[in-house]
Amino acid sequence: MMKNSSIEAQLKKAGFKCVAGIDEVGRGSLAGPVVSAVVILKEGARLPGLDDSKKLSAKKREILFEKILENARDYAISLVPHQTIDKINILNAVRIANDLCVRELELKPDLILIDGKDSQIIDLPFKTIIRGDTKVRCIAAASILAKVVRDRVMYHYSKEYQQYGFEKHVGYGTREHRSNISKHGYCDIHRRSYILRGLI
Repeated sequence: MMKNSSIEAQLKKAGFKCVAGIDEVGRGSLAGPVVSAVVILKEGARLPGLDDSKKLSAKKREILFEKILENARDYAISLVPHQTIDKINILNAVRIANDLCVRELELKPDLILIDGKDSQIIDLPFKTIIRGDTKVRCIAAASILAKVVRDRVMYHYSKEYQQYGFEKHVGYGTREHRSNISKHGYCDIHRRSYILRGLI
C-alpha cells in the first residue's frame, strides 16, 4: 500500500485539512478524449495496492476504482473530447479538464496537488508535483479513476470502430494501432491535430 508521503505529512502538519489530488489520462493517445479526475480521500483511507495507475493491471485498477469511491470524501471526473483537443491543443484541453473537475467538487479543497508541471487555470491554491502519481496517495487515486473511465470510453468506441483494436491499446500509438491506421485510414475519433503535426 502506498503510504502517506512526506508531502502529505508536511501539509497535514501545516494545517491543511482538505487536500485534493488531480491526474489526467490520455495526453499521448492518438485517439479519443483526455480524462481528468480529482479525489479528496477520507482521513485514514485504506487502499491496499494503491499506486500509479500505469503500474497496475486492468483488473487491479477496477478493484481499486470501487475502493477509491468508497474511501473518497469527494471526487469528480471530467472528459474533454478529441474535437476540443484539436481546436485548442492537448495542453489547454488538460487544463480545462482539470478545472472542470475542481468545479464539480462539492467540497472546496484547501490545496490541490496536481501531477506534472504544467501551468493551470484553476482558481484555487494548487501545487504541481512531477511524478506525483507515484508520490501522493490522492494523486494516485485520481490517476486510477481517470484511467478506468477513459479505458471504458475507449472500449465503447471499440464496438463502433472494430478494425482499430481500441479495446487493446485504448488509442495509444502501439505497433498494432499504427498498422491498423495504415490499413484502414483514420477514423472519426483520431485526433486530427496529431495527424497534422506528424504524430500519427
